[in-house]
Amino acid sequence: MPHCNDSGKSTHKLSLLVLAAGMGSRFGGLKQISPVGPCGEAVLDYSVFDAMRAGFRRVVFVIRKDFEEQFRQSVGKRFEKHIEVEYAFQDLNDLPAPFTLPEGRTKPWGTAHAVLAARSLVNGPFAVINADDFYGAGAYREIAAFLNNAREEAGKPAPFCMVAYELGRTLSEHGTVSRGICKVDECGCLVSIQEMEKIRQSPSGPEALNADIWTKIPANTPVSMNIMGFTPSLIKMLEERFRLFLEQRIGVPGAECYLPESVSFAIASGRASLRVLRSSDEWMGITYPQDRDSFIAKINTLHGKGEYPSPLWPEN
Repeated sequence: MPHCNDSGKSTHKLSLLVLAAGMGSRFGGLKQISPVGPCGEAVLDYSVFDAMRAGFRRVVFVIRKDFEEQFRQSVGKRFEKHIEVEYAFQDLNDLPAPFTLPEGRTKPWGTAHAVLAARSLVNGPFAVINADDFYGAGAYREIAAFLNNAREEAGKPAPFCMVAYELGRTLSEHGTVSRGICKVDECGCLVSIQEMEKIRQSPSGPEALNADIWTKIPANTPVSMNIMGFTPSLIKMLEERFRLFLEQRIGVPGAECYLPESVSFAIASGRASLRVLRSSDEWMGITYPQDRDSFIAKINTLHGKGEYPSPLWPEN
């Protein structure tokens, strides 16, 4: 059974690692810079704002080199007066020897590979998020509190964490979604994450497609939305896991090495424990174009309640 080890103090400043290399294939276009706030704020603005309020002092954007200039000017530049900003680039050719890029491969290698793209910049505790998801201020407070008290100890599992959300509150009304279904033990630590690619909201609640059969899933089932907190030892674990992935699946078109699955492997091997945190805030995302209007309405409601200033980043 994993140990729930989260004692001790961290002396490094907290970093926010933002996975922003994807282009949002189902939504179309670069979601990360699409305005959703009352003053033109993008989803990323809220992520960085909430992280800063929780005590994060550096943000690292993992992007693709081909839209670096657009991203720097449209997104990164807004944050430079407020927080330390750095960039890492996810590259299909970034493979350990002796592996080389298979002919015809154009799909990224997955979220575990995206985190590895920033390996040279990881020197302390850090959180990982998707660029196009809204997690709520509480999620960053929970992760920051955990990481500020996390310490790696020889002979003990590395202390990781994640914020889980209730499945029923993360679904789209406009199509199926993929979710990481979490199994949690009695001390609140993650046992495993199972990726389910076809989940929908039905009149009687959430259901998943498995072997051509739709199966009910309780609405309060905890799911991972890829907001996790780590200590630096994750990098070595990911390097080893990614190498194993390449040995087994490099020739499989479209195969990806996912961060949640890699973390589950580290937990199963006893090298890490992961505390499952809960936030009372609502996760929000734009999976389909039709999700956009309700997303914007909810953001405006948060502004109206005074939870966010307007504009989010007043001119100095």
